[in-house]
Amino acid sequence: MKRILFPTDFSQAAKAAFVYALRFADSFDAELILLHVYDLPIVDTPPMPEMTKEIFDIVEMNQFESFREELPELHKIAEKKGLGHVRIKNMLLYGDLVYNINKVTKDEDVDFIVMGTKGASGLRETFIGSTTASVISNSDVPVLAIPEEAEFHHRIKNIAFTTQYREKDNDALKSALEIADKFKATVQCLYIKNPDDPSDIDERIAEWRMYYRDKNIDFFNIAGDHIEQTILDFIESQHVDMLVMRKHKRGFFEGLFHRSLTKKMAYHTKVPLLVFHEN
Repeated sequence: MKRILFPTDFSQAAKAAFVYALRFADSFDAELILLHVYDLPIVDTPPMPEMTKEIFDIVEMNQFESFREELPELHKIAEKKGLGHVRIKNMLLYGDLVYNINKVTKDEDVDFIVMGTKGASGLRETFIGSTTASVISNSDVPVLAIPEEAEFHHRIKNIAFTTQYREKDNDALKSALEIADKFKATVQCLYIKNPDDPSDIDERIAEWRMYYRDKNIDFFNIAGDHIEQTILDFIESQHVDMLVMRKHKRGFFEGLFHRSLTKKMAYHTKVPLLVFHEN
C-alpha cells in the first residue's frame, strides 16, 4: 500500500475519518492524498458571456481560499495525534465527486480509499450514506468508510471478516490479515449458516482452518435466520473495531445497514466498514 486517497469536504464526519487515514498511511508508510472536490454553480446565461466567466473565476478563487484555510486545522489534528510526519499531497478539483475520485485513483495509482460518511436523509437513510455508497459501487480499489461517530482508539484490536468460504474470498482475507498484522489485531472470520449451504461447506471450513492455522485468526460459524442482524449482533458481542466485507452486488450495503433494521444501529454506526471488490 503506497498511496491512500482521502476525499474530504472538511465536515465533522471527514475529520473523524482523517485520523483513520493518517493511521493507515503511517502504518503502511504510505503517502496520503488529500482531495477536495467542489462544483461550479449553475448560472443562467447573462447578456454578457464574460460575466459568466467572472462568476466562475470568483467561485474558484473562493474555493481555493477556503481550501487553503482548512489545511492548517488538519495539520493540527495530525500533530496532536503524533502523525505530523505523514506525507500528505493536497489536491483541489472541481466537478463530479465520484468521477474525480476515480480519476485520481487511476492517475495517482491509489491503492486504498478512506472517507467519512454520514447517513443520507429521507427514505433511503443508510449507514454508509449515498455518496460513500456510490464510491463503493464505482471504485476499483478497497474503500474504508468511517462513520461520523467513529473514534480511532489506541489501536484496532478485532477485525470481523464475513465470508462464505469461497475460493475468491481468499484475496480479501489475506488483505485483511495484512492490515491486522500492522495493527496487531485479530481477524474474526464469520460465516452465517443457512439452509442453502453447499454440501461441501464443512470441508471448506476445515481447509481454511488448516491453511490459516499459523495466522492470528478465529473462526465463527453461526446459525442465524437473518444474516444482516446476525452480523450486527456479532459486531456488538465481539467488540469488533472494523467490519470487512466483499462487495457482491449493487444495493447490498444499503439493505444491510438500513437504520430501521434495529434500534441498536446508533451504536453500530460507530464501526468502520472496509469493502473489497470482486475482481
